[in-house]
Amino acid sequence: MISVGFSYTDEEGEFAVKTARSAVKNYLFKGNTGNYRFPEKFEKKSGVFTTINSYPDNELRGCIGFPEPIMPLKDALIKSAIYAATEDPRFSPLNKEELDKVIFEVSLLTVPEEIKAKIPENVEIGKDGLIVEYGFYSGLLLPQVATEYNMDQETFLDQTCIKAGLSPGCWKNSNVKVFKFQAEIFKEERPEGNIKRVVLK
Repeated sequence: MISVGFSYTDEEGEFAVKTARSAVKNYLFKGNTGNYRFPEKFEKKSGVFTTINSYPDNELRGCIGFPEPIMPLKDALIKSAIYAATEDPRFSPLNKEELDKVIFEVSLLTVPEEIKAKIPENVEIGKDGLIVEYGFYSGLLLPQVATEYNMDQETFLDQTCIKAGLSPGCWKNSNVKVFKFQAEIFKEERPEGNIKRVVLK
């Protein structure tokens, strides 16, 4: 068990990923999400994202979640998994035949905090995810995006602006709000295979 310095143990992370996959499988085959006995920690309100990637080429297949702690983690996890599989507007809904050709990843989030000064300097690549908000516009990128694409701080900020439907550099505008958050990430190594904690570099 690993828990020192983390909010979630490896066992809790493994449970989250297995539950995400199981919920999607039940939804596609039975029309329900299944019943689960959640650890006590999952009763607490928390943000979470479920990411589904193709296997073995690791191409994005769906990613949806809740950045704010608006509902208990047990509910947010199930909803994010189903939404990532069926409601990501960038992709067609996942079908039954694809389940053994995708891997599930769950990101368990901290509460976002606004960066009010020294925005580039206060973004730590490999640790922070970003949210950019301006009026009705909002965009989020998980911490792993910056490392996967070898982004520096300004590029990461620019790409989050683009995700929000805004122009690169929008984060320099005093009317634009920038938030950062951290994530504990757990991911299948292969479909229904071992689940590991992802350590970003």
